[in-house]
Amino acid sequence: MTGPAEPVTRRYAWLVFALSFGLLLSDYMSRQVLNAVFPLLKAEWALSDAQLGSLSGVVALMVGVLAFPLSLLADRWGRVRSLVVAAVVWSLATLGCAVSASYGQMFLGRFMVGVGEAAYGSVGIAVVLSVFPARLRATLSGTFIAGGAFGSVLGVSAGGVLAQHVGWRWTFAAMGLFGLALAAVYGIVVTDRKTASTDAGTGGAPDTERPLRTLLPRLFSPVSVLCAYVGSGLQMFLAMALLAWMPSFLDRSYGLAPAEAGLAAGAFALITGVGMVGGGMVCDRLGRRNAQLKWTVALVCSAGSLILLTAGFHLPPGAPQLVLVGLGTLLSNATAGPAAAMVVSLTPAAVAATAMATLTLANSLLGLAPGPAVTGILADHLGLPAALRIIPLVSLVAGSAFALGRRHHDKGLVPLPGRALRESELPT
Repeated sequence: MTGPAEPVTRRYAWLVFALSFGLLLSDYMSRQVLNAVFPLLKAEWALSDAQLGSLSGVVALMVGVLAFPLSLLADRWGRVRSLVVAAVVWSLATLGCAVSASYGQMFLGRFMVGVGEAAYGSVGIAVVLSVFPARLRATLSGTFIAGGAFGSVLGVSAGGVLAQHVGWRWTFAAMGLFGLALAAVYGIVVTDRKTASTDAGTGGAPDTERPLRTLLPRLFSPVSVLCAYVGSGLQMFLAMALLAWMPSFLDRSYGLAPAEAGLAAGAFALITGVGMVGGGMVCDRLGRRNAQLKWTVALVCSAGSLILLTAGFHLPPGAPQLVLVGLGTLLSNATAGPAAAMVVSLTPAAVAATAMATLTLANSLLGLAPGPAVTGILADHLGLPAALRIIPLVSLVAGSAFALGRRHHDKGLVPLPGRALRESELPT
């Protein structure tokens, strides 16, 4: 229990968002900085590519394994204090990487980075949404999730610059110190008492006294929330496949050198992030009077990415192809904000972080993990251009899921504690 809620001003709400977003950037910068120093670690410790890959993969593994249980713990123990502890853990672990003397020590450090980062995305977005009105859910969700793309680009680019000038150890140290500083400010400024209760869409404090057995089934029972999980995950499949294979596509089809292909792929990553923010904004704008229009926005983004990417990858290399692929990339994960907003409106506030963890798990199982791998398998058999012409077809299934969710939306809405929803209180 966190005690009675304190009123939250608009200025304080945006301060919570800024600090939470800053910690999200730290999260992904600490995670992705390793990629920038791969060559230095390989040369100094004579590591194999498999060992280098394991240093990156262990973080994703721990996030996948621990996101749900740690988010559930945060819902019961206190979301803000959980975020502070998580940030301290991954920052100290990143500092540990800076002083590692062997592959084994580095692996342990990266393992702990994954433990610290496991639930940050789901718990962080729950904290942010708790201090803003429901009408901004999709915008905030899309922007917050897009922070992962922005943080990844910052981690790789800033890490590369720092590694070149001060060495890989100080690169890790800089990321760790940055995270610790933000965690200290966050712990001082943000409190569970102020963030536990004021979501205009829930109408009151999360009912943390209700037994979990009555809350957890709501994470999976409505047809509409399952559709949001599936649609979001499959669109994530497409977005992650594009991010993973865009450097190789630009290298093989356009003859770009690895450095140039990496920079160009970074631009596509930023386009993905912009699309996530824009999708959320459009969703909130159109959904103010009719919540079902949020499903329509997701459906249109799915259909648009299917059409634009399929057409683009069927064109020969050139400017028209890059324009269509860029527009398709913009829409490929613009469904992230609408999907997150729909999950929040369809699940109990008391397990908001756990609901976001479930969405994250769906995104990982349906998108993050299989997207790049399946595309690679197709590329081995058909060639990369042919593989990239095929993978947009997942948007057909994603769009179908969003259409089904729209049909069942009203049946899945969560009423406010103790009474039914009035029309004015429907999530918007």
